[in-house]
Amino acid sequence: MQDYPWYEVVKGKEILQGDIINSCPLIVPPPIIKDGSEVDIIEYDVIVMSQSCDLIHKKLELVLVCPVWPLTEFETKNPSYKSPRMKESLRRGYLPGYHLLNRCEINEFKTDYLVVDFRSVYSVPFDFLLELSQKRGRRIRLLPPYREHLSQGFARFFMRVGLPVDIPIFK
Repeated sequence: MQDYPWYEVVKGKEILQGDIINSCPLIVPPPIIKDGSEVDIIEYDVIVMSQSCDLIHKKLELVLVCPVWPLTEFETKNPSYKSPRMKESLRRGYLPGYHLLNRCEINEFKTDYLVVDFRSVYSVPFDFLLELSQKRGRRIRLLPPYREHLSQGFARFFMRVGLPVDIPIFK
């Protein structure tokens, strides 16, 4: 069986789909905007979801990112995921709002399993993310085919359609 690494270490200003940016500040506006309203700034570790071809050719002003959580931290916030049954559902892709990534075993970049949260999508100005990624230095990048699998999981979550009347269950 051939070895297919999940991650590589990269540095520099180029960002691609699958790059994990640690401590990315995100702006959260208030529920109601009035004169003098203030925004909150939160920090998440994020994974870049925008397509690499759009990023390479600078066709975007805003880059889509999703928070990424170590599985142990995700379990703390969502205790039902401590059960082996829920972890297995996550691993198999049965939970469309989330996507499980393997551990990173690269020295200096080791991680737990990572959970990508498709339910929380943010946009970050492209130029800001380029500068931030350069300031952060080296980072991990998800490699093919795992990057495409992530993208496919995001598409399945995004394209869900609820029907007003479904076909009845066959008995």
